[in-house]
Amino acid sequence: MSISESLRNIAIIAHVDHGKTTLVDAMLKQSHVFRSNEQVAERVMDSGDLERERGITILSKNTSIMYKGIKINVVDTPGHADFGGEVERVLNMVDGVLLLVDAFEGPMPQTKYVLRKALEQKLKPIVVINKIDRPDQRVDDVYDEILELFMELGADDDQLDFPVIYATARAGIAKYEMADESDNLEPLMETIIKEIPAPHGEAEGPLQMMVTTLDADEYVGRVAVGRIIRGSIKPNQSVVVINGDQESKARVGKVFVYQGLKRVEVAEAGLGEIVALTGLGEISIGYTVADAESPEALPTINIDEPTLSMTFGVNTSPFAGREGQFVTSRHLRDRLFKEVETNVSLRVEETDTADTFQVSGRGELHISILIETMRREGYELQIGKPEVVYKTINGQRCEPLENLTIEVPQEYMGTVMESLGTRKAELSNMTEVSGYMRMEFVIPARGLIGFRSEMLTNTKGNGIMNHVFHGYVPYKGDIPGRARGSLVAFEQGETTGYGIYTLQDRGTMFISPNQAVYEGMIVGENSRETDIDINPCKKKNVSNMRTSSSDEAIRLVPPRILSLEQALEYINKDELVEVTPQCVRLRKTVLDRTARGRERKNTSK
Repeated sequence: MSISESLRNIAIIAHVDHGKTTLVDAMLKQSHVFRSNEQVAERVMDSGDLERERGITILSKNTSIMYKGIKINVVDTPGHADFGGEVERVLNMVDGVLLLVDAFEGPMPQTKYVLRKALEQKLKPIVVINKIDRPDQRVDDVYDEILELFMELGADDDQLDFPVIYATARAGIAKYEMADESDNLEPLMETIIKEIPAPHGEAEGPLQMMVTTLDADEYVGRVAVGRIIRGSIKPNQSVVVINGDQESKARVGKVFVYQGLKRVEVAEAGLGEIVALTGLGEISIGYTVADAESPEALPTINIDEPTLSMTFGVNTSPFAGREGQFVTSRHLRDRLFKEVETNVSLRVEETDTADTFQVSGRGELHISILIETMRREGYELQIGKPEVVYKTINGQRCEPLENLTIEVPQEYMGTVMESLGTRKAELSNMTEVSGYMRMEFVIPARGLIGFRSEMLTNTKGNGIMNHVFHGYVPYKGDIPGRARGSLVAFEQGETTGYGIYTLQDRGTMFISPNQAVYEGMIVGENSRETDIDINPCKKKNVSNMRTSSSDEAIRLVPPRILSLEQALEYINKDELVEVTPQCVRLRKTVLDRTARGRERKNTSK
């Protein structure tokens, strides 16, 4: 067995917003990856537009830093439960993890999820308690909570003996003890070198490498990223690509390794190195790249199943094709199946109709990020109501459960609990943290659809919620849906201020004046349970009669503008969300109001 002493592979895992990407920033800066006069963006690893806008990591990314002659390959992972598939597959590339925990919030649902995955793979953990400069930090309590979490997850003796580093990632400071003086991350780097095992294996054996990430390059095509488990690899080397029982011969193009934020071409890469290979053709995640003479497959990557699905269809509204570049079923099909190649926790299935596809993912955010990406690329599509993915286990219909954690000021606790009660949630734990009540529930995944916006309304924006997959249980019974109906336009045209003014007593409007609408488009929420057909395009009659009120200024209530996620949460089964590069519109599945009335009568019989 050989040991690559000059190499360490580590992943940074944590709950969302606990400071993973900020810590990677600080590590890169202190290892002098950037020139002294170089302009560096904050959260440099979040390179995607959506990642920068939302302040979250969506895709796992690789970088490396040098410290005292030792190369440390660092993988930055997402913190949202919806992108858990990204975390699961990259843990195959590393020997240890940095578990980041907020010094105030402590372990959260996703902390538990990612730590369980790391412990299952027998990875060495280093705990970093971050944001110790917060005035409300509670470091000692958080340490106790972390220890309890390790014990709850069945960590072995070696994993329970985890080192702890105290850090302020934003300032680039790490300490062994809270009382220590420090102005850099040296204690953290020393701990990584000392505690994380160096890669070991057969350096001279036949090649084995697992593909864990795919990248695309417009010049060289698909780039396969993974870790060399055994042997070494060179450019132009003959290899065999193994996918289950299928084997195909290939020749490696170029071999790249990571240096800072760049990929650098090398003449050879050895045991334990994380490499990017070109020239392997139609390779995918989970494939093994093996020696041409004695090919051996590695165990495949197991990814948790999707829990939520939506239908993606070709846009069939009267405004179809006005704003988008890609509008046909062929465009939509090609784009969705291309996404599956790199998005391992996504599933795409064809349906009975050629222009509709069933897309399943980890949650609303997971699928809505795909929709948002597609609309920015110029696609037009229509999305159906989110539905949970049911399973039949031992002859019983089972549904997915989620662990839900909510933090709210005490005065809103009652309304939140009342709202969750109707959604079949069960309270499992309640603690007080600095004036906020932290409540933990187990709730059916379908009970969370539409809950986020309702909670923000009930708590006046003061509530924080996080959830993570718990498991499957027998179906828990019906959950009441949306309590209010829709206001539906019954003719095509342009809205007028007068038309909206005469209707705003009926409910909440989603539109403003001078906006194009069509028959069957949802323009507002009714204040009652039923749908109402209305005409927001109505013009004021011009006459020579004057009244005292005729010339009064029209006062319009500002419309409620729904984001993509809010629109997906809002719709009912007979409604769709129309998504184009410029607009998110709500519409009825059946646009014609006469046909809709007939359908309603038939279902009520």
